[in-house]
Amino acid sequence: MARSPQVYGKTVDEHTRCEHYATELDIIAIRFACCDRYYPCHLCHSETADHPAQQWPREKWDQAAILCGMCWAELAIDTYRGADSCPECAAAFNPRCAAHSSYYFEG
Repeated sequence: MARSPQVYGKTVDEHTRCEHYATELDIIAIRFACCDRYYPCHLCHSETADHPAQQWPREKWDQAAILCGMCWAELAIDTYRGADSCPECAAAFNPRCAAHSSYYFEG
């Protein structure tokens, strides 16, 4: 059986919700380009990592860097940015995450 990736930061449940973002729709974690670790949000990274966050460069948006907290599928950044829900399990994603995309993705 494949192991699920570890999620770092201040998670509050098994669906990757954290103390900063914990609505029903807050179910993704992002693998940060700087450290190759999944965190639920930029605040979790800022508060627990020992380095500044780096954005994913546009030319690497084909890499799996999004973790669905419902089914634990790893999604390419391009796939995630073009979806309202997980293509594997249909769990809805928070559309307001787009407001914070500049913390994670270049451009």
